[in-house]
Amino acid sequence: EVQLVESGGGFVQDGGSLRLSCAASGFASNNYVITWFRQAPGKRREAVSCISSSDDEYRYYSDFAKGRFTISDDNAKKIVYLDMNNLKPEDTAVYSCGAVIERTTCMLAFYSGMKYWGVGTLVTVSS
Repeated sequence: EVQLVESGGGFVQDGGSLRLSCAASGFASNNYVITWFRQAPGKRREAVSCISSSDDEYRYYSDFAKGRFTISDDNAKKIVYLDMNNLKPEDTAVYSCGAVIERTTCMLAFYSGMKYWGVGTLVTVSS
């Protein structure tokens, strides 16, 4: 059974930093696409950043994440990280990861939809 477990959320002040982790397990291959999403209270879930194990160069970032967030992974450990810098109060949300466990790209995974989800980790940024 595929499982995704997020960690690293917490409380941080305006301008602070956090590193989120998404640990994937329950599958043998090292092929995956993992996307970080976030959902703030009363708002729709939105994609933050995406990484594909089969593409060493391309990374997807939403406009609000560009220049502040960095996605990376440890393919052997099946852990995807999201380093978030210069956090703002509007970044407050539950951050969760979604995955497709196959050799594909972020764009194709967005089109097909994530098949597995974690429960999320709360990030709170105070002003």
